[in-house]
Amino acid sequence: MSIELGAALEYQSLISAEPRFLNNVPEALNRPVRWVHSSEVLDIAPLLSGGELLLSGGQALAGVTGERQAHYVRELAARGIAALALETGPALPEVPASMLGVAETAGLPVIELRQVVPFVGIMQEINSLLVSESVEHLQRGDQASHAMAAELAHGGGLDQLLAVLSERTGASARLVSPSGLTLGAAGSFDDRGTVTTVDVPVRGVLAARLELHMPDDGDGGLARVAGERSVDILGLALLQRMPPGLKELAGIELMRAINSGTQQWQLQQLGPASGFPVKGAVAAVVIRSTGAGHLRPAVDALLREGVPHSASYANNAELIALASLAGGAAGDGAATRRALMESLRQLDVPAGSLVAVGPLGSGIGDAPWSLAEARRALDLPSGGGGVVDADTLAVELLAQESLDPATREGFVQRQLGAVVEHDRLKKSELMRTLAVWLDTGCNTAQAARELHLERQSLHHRLQRIFELCGGDPRGTGRLAALHLATRLARL
Repeated sequence: MSIELGAALEYQSLISAEPRFLNNVPEALNRPVRWVHSSEVLDIAPLLSGGELLLSGGQALAGVTGERQAHYVRELAARGIAALALETGPALPEVPASMLGVAETAGLPVIELRQVVPFVGIMQEINSLLVSESVEHLQRGDQASHAMAAELAHGGGLDQLLAVLSERTGASARLVSPSGLTLGAAGSFDDRGTVTTVDVPVRGVLAARLELHMPDDGDGGLARVAGERSVDILGLALLQRMPPGLKELAGIELMRAINSGTQQWQLQQLGPASGFPVKGAVAAVVIRSTGAGHLRPAVDALLREGVPHSASYANNAELIALASLAGGAAGDGAATRRALMESLRQLDVPAGSLVAVGPLGSGIGDAPWSLAEARRALDLPSGGGGVVDADTLAVELLAQESLDPATREGFVQRQLGAVVEHDRLKKSELMRTLAVWLDTGCNTAQAARELHLERQSLHHRLQRIFELCGGDPRGTGRLAALHLATRLARL
């Protein structure tokens, strides 16, 4: 069960908060709200399942950097929540414009609550309605799936199973392959009403998508629940109709083994069985997205075009892939990896999606390590946005693994404490300026372009930084230490 965001804002408990949208996300009022939740925890995203209206008093957000605020909203957008509602007041007088811009780009509506209201009252009013209607939907969804199971047991095909689902929900039902081929259908289809789409995997591989076309006066919540309850029955019917071959099964098991960090000898057995070479350079790809399953055909096509061998696996809101990179020389593998990253940058992904490419491994035995590094790169505060290259974050990944937070903080304080304090007191951006300048190899012209500054303005900033940290570090042994400190500061 869900209600539209616009309808949720009309409940008295929320009206009292005087809500207003702070950014422009298309169709925001029509987004489904499946639950109302409140939390001040910045790392709440992994605990959410999508469709939540998240309420926050803003206390935690007010005390962190702009980069951390941006990471917070990107994570929430990637989880597919309906909207973020922030209470402004003494702790958070206003929502930062930079944070709103990131949220808008990621497709996350941000709502300001201009009056203080008890969050528990909002949750009780809306969630009580959602719970009562959800129970009814679950019961009717289970009844539909049981009827479909009985039809399958009596030899019914896909059309007959979909006819049962259509009769029970009032929606027209169609099962479509990842390539767009209609595998079965029941009912009539037109452009009116709403369409609910549910992925139907077989042995962990996206085998089809169930489309439920509900008329305007129908119950879209029932269609979604019944569709989700019917996935196993439809998957079994597909398995009977077109069972996967041994090579495909081996490919699925290979990716599952890589995902779970299986020992090398098992990977070396599964690789040849699935047609994946055990030797040569490899790199893992991770895509976190609410549409991970839908992205798999496009990612597979991209990999087929760009690399000689590949395998992929979709699991919940994450798509993982492994690419075998052409050539025996390290340079060849690195060049193919760069080309793969450029292709991934052109991939059309849902707003809020996160993509990372792991470092080069020397064979299939290194695949779990490359995958783990790609995931860790996405989890870093500096990891969000665009296609993340784990190689460019090698320093941060090593420091996070080998240095405890107190050691990292102490090093940054000793090297750049005066610069950090200047930024805190003056609301300046000297740390960011120094980091960009060092990342460009002390190239003032390039750094000025990336910071959108005049070169003279950058020179003035650098002069102030040098005064605070003990002089121009170029030509001294301090340059590496300062660069390391700017990287550690991001953690």
